[in-house]
Amino acid sequence: MDVERTALPGIGLQHVFTTAKGRRIGAISHRDGRRDLLVYDRVDPDTCVLTVPLTVEEANALAELLGSARIVERLTELHRQVEGLVSSQIPIAAGSPYDGRTLGDAQIRTRTGASIVAVVRDGNVVASPRPDFGFQARDIVVVVGTAEGTAAAGDVLATG
Repeated sequence: MDVERTALPGIGLQHVFTTAKGRRIGAISHRDGRRDLLVYDRVDPDTCVLTVPLTVEEANALAELLGSARIVERLTELHRQVEGLVSSQIPIAAGSPYDGRTLGDAQIRTRTGASIVAVVRDGNVVASPRPDFGFQARDIVVVVGTAEGTAAAGDVLATG
């Protein structure tokens, strides 16, 4: 997919792409961090018919919503390509030995051979969390590995 990138002097940067159905959609990234979501006319693709101003927080929330689906899509495609690779979504329950502890404390990769590739917290995705990432109750941990490794990771996060 081609994304057109245009510098807007004094304003910021504009990115625009055309969907598979021919609709042009774009975003303006302002220098102060604000974003504008743009929808262009179906008949005249150079005319913007809708501008949705977004605060920094709103833009980040939208990016997280769209990004989480992309992570799942990529994992699904990876499963198709690599026989024996599975992913699991493991909740951190209240009372889990890892509620309040870090990813590094769990040593999931060393103990199980599986890898934690993301954590979903309150609808937001933290992709590739670092070892100092602190788990919280109600987090959903996305683990990739063999069926045995992901099951073992679930056991570790549930019981220690």
